[in-house]
Amino acid sequence: MSLSDESTDPTPPTRQDSRPGFEDTEPAKSMNEFYQLYQGLLLITLVLTGIIFISVWIFYSLNIALSYLLGACTGLVYLRMLAKDVERLSPEKQWLSKTRFALLVVVFLLASRWNQLQVMPVVLGFLTYKATLAIYLVREQSKSDLPKFGQP
Repeated sequence: MSLSDESTDPTPPTRQDSRPGFEDTEPAKSMNEFYQLYQGLLLITLVLTGIIFISVWIFYSLNIALSYLLGACTGLVYLRMLAKDVERLSPEKQWLSKTRFALLVVVFLLASRWNQLQVMPVVLGFLTYKATLAIYLVREQSKSDLPKFGQP
């Protein structure tokens, strides 16, 4: 018996194949929007981190730039943990985990105890993801069709 004589069953349908129009349902659209938002925020945060890291290194010192980078990486991990928590939200589980706050405590304690790290660049580095959120909000606000100030 050769391989060509054997009958092969088609591959089992995927979840989307077995439910026609699954990608058009409201939860799927919401999750797609969430993933696009998360990827956009992550990309903007990485670009900002790179620009700020290089600028701090040029204008200050490598030590301060590395302190900033530690804070920025912590902010990225925090953003990832927050996205995972949001992803797990469901009607049964309507609360977010608080374990990501332990990450902040550990990094800030490390920065305050280790002589070569400086606390302020670590804190400002952590807040880089907040600058990303501000950029996103300004960009979204400029896209909206709200009337201009002073117009009816």
